[in-house]
Amino acid sequence: MSYSELVVVLLPSILSLLLVFILMQRKQARFNLPPGNMGWPFIGETIGYLKPYSATSIGEFMEQHISRYGKIYKSNLFGEPTIVSADAGLNRFILQSEGRLFECSYPRSIGGILGKWSMLVLVGDMHRNMRSIALNFLSHARLRSHLLKEVEKQTLLVLSSWKENRTFSAQDEAKKFTFNLMAKHMMSLDPGETETEQLKKEYVTFMKGVVSAPLNFPGTPYRKALKSRSIILKFIERKMEERIARLKEGVENSEEDDLLGWVLKHSNLSTEQILDLILSLLFAGHETSSVSIALAIYFLQACPVAIQQLKEEHIEISRAKKQSGEMEMNWDDYKKMEFTQCVINETLRLGNVVRFLHRKAVRDVRYKGYDIPRGWKVLPVISAVHLDSTVFDQPQHFNPWRWQVSRTAFKLLQTCFFFSYSSSLLLL
Repeated sequence: MSYSELVVVLLPSILSLLLVFILMQRKQARFNLPPGNMGWPFIGETIGYLKPYSATSIGEFMEQHISRYGKIYKSNLFGEPTIVSADAGLNRFILQSEGRLFECSYPRSIGGILGKWSMLVLVGDMHRNMRSIALNFLSHARLRSHLLKEVEKQTLLVLSSWKENRTFSAQDEAKKFTFNLMAKHMMSLDPGETETEQLKKEYVTFMKGVVSAPLNFPGTPYRKALKSRSIILKFIERKMEERIARLKEGVENSEEDDLLGWVLKHSNLSTEQILDLILSLLFAGHETSSVSIALAIYFLQACPVAIQQLKEEHIEISRAKKQSGEMEMNWDDYKKMEFTQCVINETLRLGNVVRFLHRKAVRDVRYKGYDIPRGWKVLPVISAVHLDSTVFDQPQHFNPWRWQVSRTAFKLLQTCFFFSYSSSLLLL
């Protein structure tokens, strides 16, 4: 094909792209949009935005854009016109307006790998229904009676495997602990069993694809993840069929008091919906918790004073239990871990397990003089608030004692921060 022929073939496509770009610019002119740069057509500034950076920073891209445009700016990310917010007030407003002005809007590739019934993909009533099922299962009473005991059991199991003077990977051990806990809590799978280890192997492959580029070609992590997802879902479905058969026979196993059994008894979800729910919660609970544990170890090793205070708090709780003749940890013990909670809060703040959220405006919104057009993607950047010196004093410094403040001040800080982790556990 000659050069002139190639130009003739490509010219209509180029003109179409220019027309779309011009129409977008005209539509934007009707609104008072925040300052910013839309970048290249379609890809926008996505590559720069996703460039890797330390969890304890907001990255060069965000720093430059905030410096140039302010804490609220426009861009083109993930193939869509976007409002990016590093503003604590707007972030809070977005999440408080969930379901009325904004809804979840994650990239399509997420739905392709987590499933169309994943809570990351669902919106509206179906999202609320799925979230309600998860919350009802994880009730306050169940946390006291089941989960707390299982956490202690799985913790002791991992600790008992450590040998003196042996080097280990904190991240690997944290992932082992959280996977065993989630597998037991969701499907009553015991750690170390052949089926549990096989499921863990497939899950590791699955996770590598979730965080990779969505390139569905042979040999890519994404393609391998889709294959592992199919194996995982078949495993869960087989467990479902076994449970359903026993329920029909009137045979119940008291040891299988888990999420799978609870959903089968107390919901009218389809098989596909249950499979995606189990996989979504396994992904959410495992990833956020394991990363948080590894980060806590990382931060604490550089803060010996915090380690000493943690030891003193737990030794005192242990001493009191021995005096009362008790062995197992209970809810009252947990509530006494005040400094432990401060360490957790500070780890989540500085570690930024959830850096930003994907939302979309369902109607035109006006905030502080700026317009957010209906249909635009909105990215509340949680990490930017966590590391904002106007919100937290010396934000780059690991300081658990910052959380030892009055209840009023704590609640004020909590609104800027806590929603990021609690939402992530339920897939937002």
